[in-house]
Amino acid sequence: MKNADLYVRVSTDEQADKGYSQRDQEERLIKYCESNSIKVRKIIFEDHSAKTFNRPQWAKYLSEIKKQKGRGSDLVLFTKWDRFSRNAGDAYQMIATLRKLEIDPQAIEQPLNMEIPESKIMLAVYLASPEVENDRRALNVKHGMRRARKEGRYMGVAPIGYNNKTRENGTKYIAPNLEEAPFMQWIFAAIADGIFAPDQIRKLANEKGFMISRANFYREIRNPVYCGKIVIKQYKEEKEHLVNGLHEALISEALFYKVQDILQGNKIVMRAQALKIHEALPLQGLMECATCDRQLTGSASKGRSGYYFYYHAQASYGCGCRYKADEINNSIIMELEKFIPRPGMAELYKMVIMDIYKNNRGSIQDERKDLMDKIERLNDKLANARGLLFDGKVEPEDFVIMKKDCEAKIKRLEICLTEIKVQHSSFASLDTMILKAIEALSDLKNLYLKSDVVKKREILGSIFRKKLRFEKSEYRTGDLNEVVTLIFQINNQLGHKKNGKERLLKRLSRPVLRAGIEPARL
Repeated sequence: MKNADLYVRVSTDEQADKGYSQRDQEERLIKYCESNSIKVRKIIFEDHSAKTFNRPQWAKYLSEIKKQKGRGSDLVLFTKWDRFSRNAGDAYQMIATLRKLEIDPQAIEQPLNMEIPESKIMLAVYLASPEVENDRRALNVKHGMRRARKEGRYMGVAPIGYNNKTRENGTKYIAPNLEEAPFMQWIFAAIADGIFAPDQIRKLANEKGFMISRANFYREIRNPVYCGKIVIKQYKEEKEHLVNGLHEALISEALFYKVQDILQGNKIVMRAQALKIHEALPLQGLMECATCDRQLTGSASKGRSGYYFYYHAQASYGCGCRYKADEINNSIIMELEKFIPRPGMAELYKMVIMDIYKNNRGSIQDERKDLMDKIERLNDKLANARGLLFDGKVEPEDFVIMKKDCEAKIKRLEICLTEIKVQHSSFASLDTMILKAIEALSDLKNLYLKSDVVKKREILGSIFRKKLRFEKSEYRTGDLNEVVTLIFQINNQLGHKKNGKERLLKRLSRPVLRAGIEPARL
């Protein structure tokens, strides 16, 4: 009497299919053995895909029969060949392995006599059919997911800041995570501000309790899903492109592309590194040596009554630059007092800033027309490139590069055009925003003193565009924030004048204010 091991396998997606249940397969195999006087040695139950033989129970069984070579079963039985494998190449190798171990694999509903050479033709048919079915199923899934993405649906596990949700009709979507979404919005806004380097912003987020690894951080901030877009990857002749998503965007397109420019190095920003700063050394990394122009660091020295803090040059520089931290910290407070608006002058500050804002920016219509002209020129350039391609004067590969470059520039200009409309709608409230900013500046000293070290560095970074330099008991810096520069000029030029309003407007320089200045940031 022959001995047989019964192999019963289903995958998760086959559990409910008629004829594929483990119980049904077990009954048919046992009945077959009883009818053919075959003794059942053991039954192996498997709940795993047959795409490969990397299956837990099969690996365990194979290890066992290798140890029992010639002393185990004569047969390993299964109902059909697709229960054994859905990959023809892997199946042939496994059959050869089993036969070397003197075990004959057989499908009871698709029996084959391996001694007859022609049986290999039928074996190929039995094995190829499930493999083709697998490939077709995978292709259908791939096309279905691509079609869903083109319709604006996000597929897969939700990115950080979103949750996977299911509607009542069974369709899946992503929605903002109320705890994570504000952190992601803050991260994008902080990178766009340009005060801290992106990785330092990640570390600050970790300190706030939003734990995210470096790899995940950089992957997420490059994902356009946050501005409401879905990426459609390149497939055959179709190029990679973006479509509007059905989910809620966390940030604007303009903010997303501004961050991408910073990440790609296309935009130069002033960054104050968010090092592990001690509260007694808020200026660490923000100062440069007056002798060698190198960045100053900070450290503490232990004395008899405690620790004493200093700003100094690196020991390897050899210039010997060294300042007491208390003196430097007090001096910066005195420096900030120069930028506090004079009492009762709020209306004048507002009028001057509005005047400069209007004169330098020009009318909304002119700026809108300029953007539209640029878009039209790019479209003409693209049309000319198509003509050159048609005439054979440009290689297809070169045309693809030119087309991609033009389309990217047009996309950015269109976003700027949209932003202008938003700025135009909020222009009426600009005077209110300026007053709020002046109120914040009026309390600048107290605001600085009450802030923690990170906030202090943000305040200094928003005022001073370059490293601070301390010489002869005072600070030297020639590059300030435009609004602060303006207030500093007004404070100086109105020193003892009681009636100098008209002349002031004509004599003041006209620095260009950045679009979208926020009063909360100095």
